[in-house]
Formats: sequence, structure tokens, C-alpha cells
Amino acid sequence: MNSKGPCYPVFIVAFLIVAACENKKEEARDHNYNHTGHDESSWREMDEFHMIMAETFHPYKDSTNLEPVKRRASELMTAASQWASATLPEKVDSEEVRDKLERLRSEAALLAESVRSADDNVIGEQLTQLHDTFHEIQEVWYGGH
Repeated sequence: MNSKGPCYPVFIVAFLIVAACENKKEEARDHNYNHTGHDESSWREMDEFHMIMAETFHPYKDSTNLEPVKRRASELMTAASQWASATLPEKVDSEEVRDKLERLRSEAALLAESVRSADDNVIGEQLTQLHDTFHEIQEVWYGGH
């Protein structure tokens, strides 16, 4: 038997596996982009709002620390407004999501006003409500997961 003989089948199988994997990657990438070319696996405005929400809500949840939200309430309001005004990704482009985003925008504006003069209990309640509304929208995005 020729010493080169057994290598060819291994090479061919390896080549076919690599080619099949590349096709799957392309299919997955194509699936994640909608007709406008935007990546549907992420929602930039949601991610931006989430970063601020996490940095303001968790200190309150973990230790009733409202200082981060008092400092950043206007950022939450701006991020909520930008999110509500942005074009929705195709998979969540619905009246339900638009209504939730409008509610988020209103709640964020109310919170931004409240941090100026309201009592800490009111601020905590409003922050919790804003967080809950955010999660309602996020659940629609992730399909209830």
C-alpha cells in the first residue's frame, strides 16, 4: 500500500467538515440580520438603557443605595427617550412594544423629576417600576426567556 493513500480520505473528510461548518456560520449570520442589514441578535438601544439601569437599580436593590439613580436619572430618561424614538427591530416591531417603550419613557421622566424633590421611598418605588417595565420589554425581545 502506498504511504500517501490513507491521508487522502482523512483530508477529504476534514475539508468537508470545515466547509459544512462555514456554511452553518453563514446561515446563522444571515438569519441574525434583517432586511435592513441590522444585526437582530442585539438591540443597541436596549443594551444602552440596560447598562444605566443595572448601574442604578442594583445598588438600590442590594443595599437601598439611591445615590447612583439620583446622579444618573437624567441619563435614564435620555436613554429611554432615545430607545422609544428609535426604529424597532423587525422581530419586536409591534404596537405592544411601542406602548411599553412609551410607558418606559414616561416612567423615566417621572423618576428624573422625582429625584429632585421626592422622598426616598417614592424614588425607590419609581425606580423599581421602571426596572419592571424594562424587563417586560426585554422579555418580549428574548421571547419570554
